Amino acid sequence: MFKYKGGHKVAKGTYWNIANGTRIDIADEGVLPGNSTATYTRFPPSVVLLAGPVIGLFYVIAMPFIAVGTIVALAGGKVLSGLFNLVGTLVSFGWRPSEAHLAGKKKGKKKEDKQPEQGE
Repeated sequence: MFKYKGGHKVAKGTYWNIANGTRIDIADEGVLPGNSTATYTRFPPSVVLLAGPVIGLFYVIAMPFIAVGTIVALAGGKVLSGLFNLVGTLVSFGWRPSEAHLAGKKKGKKKEDKQPEQGE
């Protein structure tokens, strides 16, 4: 593995910028794009060919753990969501955030039909 900076003249090969995932193919000779902060890595073809089966092996070994973890996360999310909804329906604080009583609470209607006092 060799590291190269952007703007350097390089030989034929494939270069990868690991930071952003771009791949540059150089046919004969060329200059790598970017400034000196861009770092490119060149892997020999034999390393790439040997890395493929090894990466595949790790993927096959990790797949059952990934599946179990996904199922546990989904089931746990459903159970917790149901519990939170249940608790939310059982507990009431009497607070309604959509209502504002800036002028005070409405009082009951006043009786307009007052009965006349006796003696009038």
